[in-house]
Amino acid sequence: MIVVSNTSPILNLTMVGHEGLLRDLYSEVLIPDAVASELRAIQAELQGASDALPPWMRTQSVASAPLVRVLHSELDLGESEAIVLALDTQADLLLLDERKARAVAARLGVRFIGLLGVLLEAKWMGHIPSVKPLLDSVIVKAGFWLGSQLYSRVLREAGE
Repeated sequence: MIVVSNTSPILNLTMVGHEGLLRDLYSEVLIPDAVASELRAIQAELQGASDALPPWMRTQSVASAPLVRVLHSELDLGESEAIVLALDTQADLLLLDERKARAVAARLGVRFIGLLGVLLEAKWMGHIPSVKPLLDSVIVKAGFWLGSQLYSRVLREAGE
């Protein structure tokens, strides 16, 4: 299974110490150069953090630079490269949270899920016992914004 990720799902899980869920679920996650740069810049801001990415996260350059430029006119560079890398690699799944980027991915026929989908999948696959504590942690520690109706829906889907 080929999985490509944008920065936000990785960052949100990292901020609550659960980035390993991505490895557990997908074995390897591809990230484009712009996402790798964003992650390294964030790591550099954290005291004592190294700029090395985990071995299960592989950086790959996009092949379709002209398409990145087109998408970058409406999305940030990381989102643009992640969508294009998903297209380039014919990825099975793109990890992407931002609404506008998801609309573009859908328009281009790219299958995606966000952090909430990752958490639900992690529970269904037995990698976490419950979604609620991790979801609450992501909201509090990572500042992940989630409306109350969606919060309730996710917990219902998780059977919690």
